[in-house]
Amino acid sequence: MKTVFEYTKGMEESVSTSYCPGCTHGIAHRLIMEVLEEKGVLKDTIGIAPVGCSIAAPRFMKVDMIEAFHGRAPAVASGVRRVHPDKYIFTYQGDGDLTSIGGNEILHAAERGEKFSTFFINNAIYGMTGGQMAPTTLIGQKATTAPMGRYVEKHGMPLKMSEIIAQCECAVFVERVALDTPAHVRQAKKAVQKAFEVQEKRLGFAFVEFLSTCPSNWGVPPAKAPDWLAENMIPYYPLGNFRCPEEVK
Repeated sequence: MKTVFEYTKGMEESVSTSYCPGCTHGIAHRLIMEVLEEKGVLKDTIGIAPVGCSIAAPRFMKVDMIEAFHGRAPAVASGVRRVHPDKYIFTYQGDGDLTSIGGNEILHAAERGEKFSTFFINNAIYGMTGGQMAPTTLIGQKATTAPMGRYVEKHGMPLKMSEIIAQCECAVFVERVALDTPAHVRQAKKAVQKAFEVQEKRLGFAFVEFLSTCPSNWGVPPAKAPDWLAENMIPYYPLGNFRCPEEVK
């Protein structure tokens, strides 16, 4: 019988997920590890995960991992790159981490053209700490620190990180994908492949933004979370490629 699906060797099989039902962190984990497995470089990879839901990533990803302080994953990855010039290096960061306390870190890493890949999970909320408003929380979206919803006059507009990073000349690959449908998941995997190809060719900084679900803090049933993402997040955070070098097209 032909095998049509296998458990990727990049994920720990014996560990049960700690993510909430309906959360798509697990899908993002698998895509990244699956690409690394296909490249045969699991033993040559170092990942950096900071504070947030992403702090659990080292439990599941079967590569060398480093825990970083909140927002500091790009700084740690920059140092790791200098010590290990031949390794595959990535950061795995949530929106509360990357866009708030880590906003300065990611911008400077992009402007320096640091040769690692950043995978950014945007679920429009602070997940691990209880559903506070994040810099990516949508207009009208309720949060524990914005019980009446976010509104422009008080909180400003949500940050569109892919568009911001794309303004950095040395950020050579920038793409926003979503994890709400099988078709979008397949697109997301292609973006991960290109991000690592950019790194292999030492072309510059690569950034992939995943629109992800957080049903627990959105207050929607897990089965409805993909629909909420499609109806609310994608209109404000449009999918697509913002920058891509000719060498990986």
